[in-house]
Amino acid sequence: MNADPISTEPVSTTSHILGPVDQIPFGEGRAFGVDGEQVAVFRLRDGTLRALSAVCPHRGGPIADGTIDREVVMCPLHQHAFSLETGCSSTGAEPLRTYSVQEDAEQNIVLKYPHIRGNSLA
Repeated sequence: MNADPISTEPVSTTSHILGPVDQIPFGEGRAFGVDGEQVAVFRLRDGTLRALSAVCPHRGGPIADGTIDREVVMCPLHQHAFSLETGCSSTGAEPLRTYSVQEDAEQNIVLKYPHIRGNSLA
């Protein structure tokens, strides 16, 4: 019995409307449940949106409650820093998953959520 390699290529992407953008104050984040995952969406002071996994891989801290600037979010529990663009940590923690997020014409938050193909056995 041979195992096919695990693919990390998205099979499809689903758009999720998370509600009005003004529910997130400038310079803050909010957590949303999307397809059984927790996603933190941040609204930077310039209005730009960023989205990352909402759970810190170090000890499960609530990333949406972290302090942000233009480039990083700091987990409120143990101060691990993560890039808002890439999800990579500059303090040694495992990276966070990133998501594509934007504001639509109706001023709603739209999250693009990829569906990943799992492995299968031949």
